[in-house]
Amino acid sequence: MSTQEAQLAHLAQLPSSAPDLAVEGQPDTTPSVVDGVAFARLYGEPLFNLPNDLYIPPDALEIFLEAFEGPLDLLLYLIRKQNFNILDIPMAQVTLQYLEYVDQIRKTNLELAAEYLLMAAMLIEIKSRMLLPVKKADSGEEVEDPRAELVRRLLEYEQIKLAAQQIDTLPQLGRDYVRAQIYIEQSLVPRWPEVNVIELQEVWADIIKRAKLTAHHHITREELSVREHMTGILRRLQSTKFVEFADLFDPSRGVPVVVVNFIALLELAKETLIEITQAEAFAPIYVRLAYAPS
Repeated sequence: MSTQEAQLAHLAQLPSSAPDLAVEGQPDTTPSVVDGVAFARLYGEPLFNLPNDLYIPPDALEIFLEAFEGPLDLLLYLIRKQNFNILDIPMAQVTLQYLEYVDQIRKTNLELAAEYLLMAAMLIEIKSRMLLPVKKADSGEEVEDPRAELVRRLLEYEQIKLAAQQIDTLPQLGRDYVRAQIYIEQSLVPRWPEVNVIELQEVWADIIKRAKLTAHHHITREELSVREHMTGILRRLQSTKFVEFADLFDPSRGVPVVVVNFIALLELAKETLIEITQAEAFAPIYVRLAYAPS
């Protein structure tokens, strides 16, 4: 960026309270067009000449060649840029390069450098521990490498950073594509689909078919009394002398009732309250009340 462009950029950022370049009480003699191009516009007026007393602060223009998101990002950048083995970091070289970068940002932004200084202290501590002679533990196990914790944090940070880059490559709404929008007039009359009567009958028949498939079979327990059926048989025999054996049963009431009625008939015959007679083989079987002894 040239000096003139930097000055113009600074002029564009001046607050609204800055004094106007036109002198009060004197008419503005600045032509509307000079050579067809104006440098800038100040308060709506074209500017063709730069003011002589224009001050541009030293930090008005800053260029950052590398942007780091934190101490771990800077440390990982230094290691990967020089193809160092992350499991065997040369602490002397990395620490020296790291401190050079920290010295640069301390001159411009002390608050930002505070976080990096904490990591620098950690690197110096690891470097100092590596210079000391290694002492074996009392249990005989090898002492952990002072760089182990730092390596673990760097590997985890690198995995998270790569995952974030992969997520960033995915299409995003508003950045990579725009959702299509269609305007529909609300005054339009809705068109409902036409349904044929035959199709409606077929759908209804299918619903009835599925309803039959899901029907439940309920089984109930019916209480039947043998004594009650015995009483019923005796009352019927009292009004007639003989009753055919088959007439004492009602098949329409179901098999359980027929079975209980037959058991009641056998109980009456066992107690000699009825007599079951047959004139000859294959002849009809009759039932009558037993004669009481005189």
